[in-house]
Parts: sequence; structure tokens; C-alpha cells
Amino acid sequence: MPLNSTRGGASTRGFGFGAGGGFLIVATGGTITEDGDFKIHTFTGPGSFQITSANPSNSGLEYLVVAGAGGGSSGNNAGGAGGAGGLRFASPSLAPLSYPAKPLAGSNLTATVQTYPITVGGGGGASVSGNPSIFSTITSAGGGAGGSTGAGVNGGSGGGGGSTNDSTFKDGGTGNTPPTSPSQGNNGGRGRHTPPISEGGGGSGGALAAGTDGDSPVGGDAGNGGIGGGFPTAFGSNGVPDGGFQYYAGGGGGGGNRSSGGFAGLGGGGRGGTDPSKSGISGTVNTGGGGGGAMQSPGVGGTGGSGIVVVRYKFK
Repeated sequence: MPLNSTRGGASTRGFGFGAGGGFLIVATGGTITEDGDFKIHTFTGPGSFQITSANPSNSGLEYLVVAGAGGGSSGNNAGGAGGAGGLRFASPSLAPLSYPAKPLAGSNLTATVQTYPITVGGGGGASVSGNPSIFSTITSAGGGAGGSTGAGVNGGSGGGGGSTNDSTFKDGGTGNTPPTSPSQGNNGGRGRHTPPISEGGGGSGGALAAGTDGDSPVGGDAGNGGIGGGFPTAFGSNGVPDGGFQYYAGGGGGGGNRSSGGFAGLGGGGRGGTDPSKSGISGTVNTGGGGGGAMQSPGVGGTGGSGIVVVRYKFK
């Protein structure tokens, strides 16, 4: 796919003309690329999306808004993974296509001549929840932190539960908090320690699936992260590539003391802690992928991946 990149000011290519001879949308801000008749503005940090002209007959704004993910946790046993950042998007122009994130599609926005502040949420440090990303009326919630010796934290996707010595499951955090429709994320898995046999932190939720439980026949000693949402490259080449799609908001893997850490969900999540460091792996920047849980102290949980905002519209 040929792409034309600019940064900041408007390109002369921005003055596209429709069949009726009138301009469509002219805008500046972020890193600008082209995909056929569409322009893509990508923000990997705070900025402004400024529309200087808009045609009411063709003024739809498509978007991808991914929040910062939560950080994984550590404890005396095994820490839960940090939840993926909330993921919200709309893309009516891609409706005929089949792609993994399509069930999450919401409604597009209407362009008006104004400046839209862009907030790109940072990922949370160890045991800290992520921060929201914001474009116009769309807010994606930061991912919940992983639990240390208790429950994971609620968020865009929920953090995984930690483990303690009392043989009871510690719940994962609740995803899609606050609730949006379609959902912006999923629940984290539970964590548990059954002495002296096994112990594992819960995997965190991802955009498309919940994290699995630690210390269970399904998840093994450490829970795995839920898968993130996959998009065609019509939304740009950021994210984690797999099978022709770019994935975002994958859950992190839980920590496990008697096994390797849990696997991360596709979409930038970090794996749970493994020997020798025992620390969780951090989520990938600008994917909203959750940080991995630590195996035990002195290992530390991985940092959550920062978010991203992408705006897409027809310009000619």
C-alpha cells in the first residue's frame, strides 16, 4: 500500500475534490499518510487535529482510540497482569471487509471546522492503572492494574488477579469499565495459590477476549492474556502485525512461580515473568498492550503499553 507521509502542516494533496466538484475534508495534525481516497492522521502522543474545511455532504470521521494499558503486579507469590487499554473505533468504509476487530465497531463522527485536542494515554507502571485516550466525544479508559495479593483493578480491560496462600481465587478486574457499547474491553482472569502445588497470577483482559485464570486446568500455573483487536492496514502500519492485520490492546500474561509466566494476548501485551529475572515484560508502546505479571518478589510487574489515536477520512 503506497503511503505519503507528512507531519504537522497541511499537504496540497489535502484539497481533494469529490464528484460534485467540492472539497471534502481538509485537516492537519499528527503524522499524515494516504490510503487511496483516504487520509490517516496518527497520534502517538498528545497533539491537535485541526479541521480547516469540511463538506456537510461527506464529512464522516473514522477513528481508532486506544488507551494506555495497566501495569502488571508482583507479590510474595505471583502477580496478575495489567489490563489492556480500552479500544474504541468506527470505520463504516471498511464495513464490507471481514477483520478481527469488526464486532467492536461503533458509529463514526461528523467533521466540523474546529480544533480537536488529542490525548494519548500513557501506560501504567508496575501495579498502576493506565491512562485514558481521548478524541472528540470518544474516551477509551485506561487498563486496570494487575492484582498483587488480591483482585485485579477494573478498567478498559481488567487486570489479572494476584495470588495468596489461602487457596482462594482472587478475581480479575472487570473490563469495559466504564461501560461502552460496543464493549471497549474484557475481564481479567483470576489468580490463586494452592500450596505447595502451584500458584499463578491471572492473565489480563484484551479487546476481544478475557484473560484466563492462573492455577487452573485451563490456564495452567499462570494465566494467559486475552487477544486484542486486529485492523486492516487501512488504519496505518502501527500496532503488532499478524496475518495482514495490525493488532492493539492485547492482555498481558500472569506471573507463575512454578512455571514460566503466562503468554500475552496478540496486540502488544507483555508475557508474565520468567527466570532468571522473574519480572514481567512490559507492553509494547503505542499498542495499549498490558504489562506482564511478575513471578514473585524481587521481580516487578511490566509497564503497560501507551495508547494511540488514529483518525481516518475521505479527502477526495
